[in-house]
Amino acid sequence: METLNPDMSGLRSLPSVESLLTSEAGRSNTALYGRQLVLEATRHVLDEVRNNYNSDQPIPDQNTLLAQIHNLLEVWTLPTLRPVINASGVIIHTNLGRAPLSQAAIHSMQQVAAGYSSLEYDLEAGARGSRLVHAEALLQRLIGAEAALVVNNNAAAVLLALTVLARDSRVVISRSELVEIGGGFRVPEVMQQSGALLHEIGTTNRVHLADYRRALEAEPVPGVVMRAHRSNFKIIGFTSEPELSEIVALSHSYGVPVVDDLGSGSLLDTSVFGLGHEPMVQESLEAGADLVCFSGDKLLGGPQAGIILGRHELIARLKNHPLARAIRADKLCLAGLTSTLLHYLKGEAVEHVPVWRMIAATPQALAETARRWREVLQRGEIIPGESTVGGGSLPGETLPTTLLALELPNPTRFLERLRRQNPPVIARVEADRVLLDPRTVLPEQEIQLLAALQSALAER
Repeated sequence: METLNPDMSGLRSLPSVESLLTSEAGRSNTALYGRQLVLEATRHVLDEVRNNYNSDQPIPDQNTLLAQIHNLLEVWTLPTLRPVINASGVIIHTNLGRAPLSQAAIHSMQQVAAGYSSLEYDLEAGARGSRLVHAEALLQRLIGAEAALVVNNNAAAVLLALTVLARDSRVVISRSELVEIGGGFRVPEVMQQSGALLHEIGTTNRVHLADYRRALEAEPVPGVVMRAHRSNFKIIGFTSEPELSEIVALSHSYGVPVVDDLGSGSLLDTSVFGLGHEPMVQESLEAGADLVCFSGDKLLGGPQAGIILGRHELIARLKNHPLARAIRADKLCLAGLTSTLLHYLKGEAVEHVPVWRMIAATPQALAETARRWREVLQRGEIIPGESTVGGGSLPGETLPTTLLALELPNPTRFLERLRRQNPPVIARVEADRVLLDPRTVLPEQEIQLLAALQSALAER
């Protein structure tokens, strides 16, 4: 008869897989997670015990094993894409999903997601329709563009425009506009992928109309003249560049279209809110740009999208290109974007679009919120501070705010504890203090924020 190794004899007390599965806690786990996943977690935990067995340590009892199994199942099934509370003061936070949506946009997306929709069905004709019509009419009425096309993001919008208009042709662009923005998006690389040939003009800080003229006179004729908004940086000092209207007039005299990549783009004048002036979509069209590209999820305040506005015949060519299908917007994007555009059409964007509500927040309201937080927590100092727009918009521009500053022994570790809360809280550290900015905390999140702060403080 085979004798069990004395060092392994303690493992005989390990419960079987079946006994763990059929226990009350095991059945509860199965109801929550399904039998197959619970079976895998149970085997994983038992294998870990066997692999790390030490005769000097007691074997975990059944309750301990069941708790470990449950914890493992929670880890395995915890989504990596989760809601968070943004207390950082960065309004359009690229890493946190950019623009939060209005309640109307969320409701529209939920309705479309919950069942079937008229995505590509013409209800009047009772026949197949096109998804391209859903936002186009609103954009035409709102901005006055001849035609519009919505794709899945602005990088795709620029790629499509250059692929259709400038493949195997030169694209004339100022050297100062060859930017890289967040996520490694580089204008020269997008041009390369489109098959366009980059033709840089000017210097890092100065470009003149004569530089554009020389490029337009060179053979062969360029396919496009492009202007790209610098997005997340600005050049100051000894600088110069022509107005867009001058570039358009010169380019059109040579029969070459102009594409204006605004990046973020805005439909409202940011200078009204005490910020610098962010280029507006309407201004580009009024200056005569043939195509204007911008994002739906930055200063527009909608879902991720790339919006292309401009001349009807050029938009028609973009719509008919095979690439357009690969980068088209889905039904949820179109539903959310349509509702967001309606806020602008009805003149209520500042009241209902969260990005603009945050930008327009008054100093008095922000100070009142910060004081309320301090009263609940019974700690912290109220100090003046600055919020930023973010999202590649208005580099260097800030908005005055009121902050709650917490003095803590280890601010970095406290930020870690905040990120472990449910929902996680994102704050920032300056001068060894944890700073919480009320500007970017949604009103409906305030109770959760305070609960998370109290929990993290108690944990300390």
